[in-house]
Amino acid sequence: MDAPVFDPDIERHLTHLRVERRLAGRTLANYGEAFARLQRYAAQGGVPLCAVQTHHVRRWIAALHGEGLGPRSIAIALSAWRGLYRWLGREGRVAQNPVEGVRAPKAPKPLPKALPVDQAVALAEHRDAEADPRLEARDRCIVELLYGCGLRVAELVGLDLSPAGGARGWIDRDAGEAHVLGKGSKRRSVPVGRAALAALADWLAQRGSVARPGEPALFVTRTGTRLTDSQVRTRLRARAVAAGLPTSVHPHMLRHSYASHLLQSSGDLRAVQELLGHANITTTQVYTRLDFQHLAKAYDAAHPRARKK
Repeated sequence: MDAPVFDPDIERHLTHLRVERRLAGRTLANYGEAFARLQRYAAQGGVPLCAVQTHHVRRWIAALHGEGLGPRSIAIALSAWRGLYRWLGREGRVAQNPVEGVRAPKAPKPLPKALPVDQAVALAEHRDAEADPRLEARDRCIVELLYGCGLRVAELVGLDLSPAGGARGWIDRDAGEAHVLGKGSKRRSVPVGRAALAALADWLAQRGSVARPGEPALFVTRTGTRLTDSQVRTRLRARAVAAGLPTSVHPHMLRHSYASHLLQSSGDLRAVQELLGHANITTTQVYTRLDFQHLAKAYDAAHPRARKK
């Protein structure tokens, strides 16, 4: 394909970017494509480049979207155009920048992948007979709480043995509830299923032989101190491999699996929202507060780890 013949203003700006700004070759190529589109749209509309207005830019952004360009590519085009008109302004060629204030469409945020139910259950039920039985009990309990309660990894490692001393979170075994401190310092309570409670009992029976005296953390390392986020991620990846799962597993994947499996079974979006501690169902919705007993019932009825078969 022949290289485009640019308007002299664009050609001089590209020289400025290459010689004075020393932009990378790939960036210059992306900007060249953006300028070629700008020049084409302006020519089709009979608008001189220095006479372009904001409404032209908005119309052309819609045209880019209609041509199949994604939000990232459109954002690159806007960045190139905005820089061009800033430079033209400094050169005295335009009185105002028609691209200022024009934003690219937001790129959709991909959700973390969820495990199929059979893989999530296989991970939860995996047993490593050759591992240190104390750490095996700990790691099994971690999986049960991440998948069985939908906890964030920060909420998990913040759990203490009891609510004493200003604990960030703890588990009330009698009530079958986990009390955690989530994002924005918002406290919430979530039901803990029987499988998770059983795994917790097994871990607590072993914890005393690992934890340092006076250590308040529920989950500790082999040296007896509080487990960290990164250590949980490392242990979870290794456990998924040992369990034969075909994909890399991280804590948020288990949280998303928890939510997805509840939604698939119950269809109760508001209950799942409350259980996860999300402020909104969408970015514009306000808190939805539901009765905790209703949440516990939705959990018991829907989540595959809520009770033994």
